[in-house]
Amino acid sequence: MKFLELEVRTALIVHGYDEHNREITEQINDPAFANKLIALERIQSVSEQYVLVTGSHGRIMYWEYRGTLEQLRGRLAEAGLMLPMCSRST
Repeated sequence: MKFLELEVRTALIVHGYDEHNREITEQINDPAFANKLIALERIQSVSEQYVLVTGSHGRIMYWEYRGTLEQLRGRLAEAGLMLPMCSRST
């Protein structure tokens, strides 16, 4: 199993869906960042602001992270964990 070390703080937890298929979310206002070793298999996506990760009991969490998407992309590329971007034909 491979891990990625990041400074993160929980921003939002999705606990499931209601009867109208809307997310049941919990807003977290944790001011402190914490260093975490994150199993790569838990990462679902990364945006400029959040890392979307899976949690226990079917939950997903949006974690804010320190740094930029470009820096994170570079770290993943250095570790051989990025595929080259596909060019689009018009």
